[in-house]
Amino acid sequence: MTAVPTEEGPEPAAGWTPTWALGRAVLLTGTLLIAAVLLGRVDLVVLAAPFALGTAYALRRRPTAAPQLEIFADDAHLVEGGALAGTVSVGNPDTVSYDVAVVRARVSPWLRVERVGFGGAGVDVRRSGADRPFVTSIPTGRAVDLELSGTALRWGRHPIGPAGARVAAADGLLVSRAVITDPVRLRVYPETEPFEAVEAMPRAAGLVGAHHSRRPGEGGELAGVRVFGPGDRLRRIDWRVSLRARQLHVAATLSDRDAEVVVLLDVLAEAGRSGGVKGAASVLDTTVRASAAIAEHYLHRGDRVAMLEYGPAARRLRPATGRRQYLTVLEWLLDVRAEASPHEPYDQVFGPQVLSADALVVVLTPLLDERSAQMLARLARGGRFVVAVDTLPADLSPPGERGWAPVAYRLWRLDRDTMIAQLREHGVPVVRWAGAGSLDQVLRDVARLATAPRVGAR
Repeated sequence: MTAVPTEEGPEPAAGWTPTWALGRAVLLTGTLLIAAVLLGRVDLVVLAAPFALGTAYALRRRPTAAPQLEIFADDAHLVEGGALAGTVSVGNPDTVSYDVAVVRARVSPWLRVERVGFGGAGVDVRRSGADRPFVTSIPTGRAVDLELSGTALRWGRHPIGPAGARVAAADGLLVSRAVITDPVRLRVYPETEPFEAVEAMPRAAGLVGAHHSRRPGEGGELAGVRVFGPGDRLRRIDWRVSLRARQLHVAATLSDRDAEVVVLLDVLAEAGRSGGVKGAASVLDTTVRASAAIAEHYLHRGDRVAMLEYGPAARRLRPATGRRQYLTVLEWLLDVRAEASPHEPYDQVFGPQVLSADALVVVLTPLLDERSAQMLARLARGGRFVVAVDTLPADLSPPGERGWAPVAYRLWRLDRDTMIAQLREHGVPVVRWAGAGSLDQVLRDVARLATAPRVGAR
């Protein structure tokens, strides 16, 4: 327990109301006294005396301040499947002890609270639920913490709260009005699926980095041996070739360059039912987790990574490098939401000022909307290096088994397969996300197309 400051002073007594117990005590005392006067019986006065004295003694010190209620949550590095820790703190700023405090808090269904308790005394709530009332007493000038512990099941910003508290004082004769506090949003970062792409980028655009380019420079890959010229470094001299040719020769190398990766998230539609970190994955689950894995991989290699949304909001995260950008990407992914819109998303967000000509565009899409396929085709016609990652769950079940539902589902599947075949004819490779090595083969094909000579080029 922690002390509660009382610098602001007590609140008005209007926040406290009499309970039914106080009403019954007053009614019983008054009835006995009236009957004693009317009947002239002294024994009724003696019978009413304990009720009157007990009520007066309990009300000798009446509370004036309402309880203080706060919610705390530790979300520094909480990932899907990690252990969560939350606290609902109820404080007593009054000079009178609270006999009974009833605390209740709502928790997001994606936060599975397994144990709730005051201090070390915890109660298993796997079956009964965490939103049931919990009762305790609070001494004067102290606070009692209701500790919540459990597991975070899914990425996102999940609320703990609102929480409410109501306390009773004066031996249960006075009760405070309900005090409700706003919820606290707990940040749960997506679990990074294992991803490793060993293939080179289609076209590196920066000055330094980890990818081998075709341009000469200060890199680590040998490009040949040439005659020494002005500006060449002495440490590059190949003495064996120079002695044989009786002329200084240097080893020429290719420059190592970084690349820009743009991860484009299609948020026009959602499909499938999310089962949390250990259950089935919906379209948004696969999209967010795959985006985090791709961003982590390329940022670890020193590349620049940018994030875009294809949807009504058209959110964008500028390209950058380093661990700071990775943390920013994780924070940006927490606000990903599926937003259906009858209008075409703005094409201006995919203009040349946003998408570099040398950038690799990885589009995570379920291909449930024709506008998504048209967007992919436009990017390919514009000369972009586009890779489409299919995020539709493989085990997606038909909507029903009655009537024409199974036939309509099979027709929709055929139409979607035709759409994917047309995209491949337009030069857009489509690959299903499968974790590690998902993009190796398709990146190899894209890199081969990028280095192939163009038809009609001189």
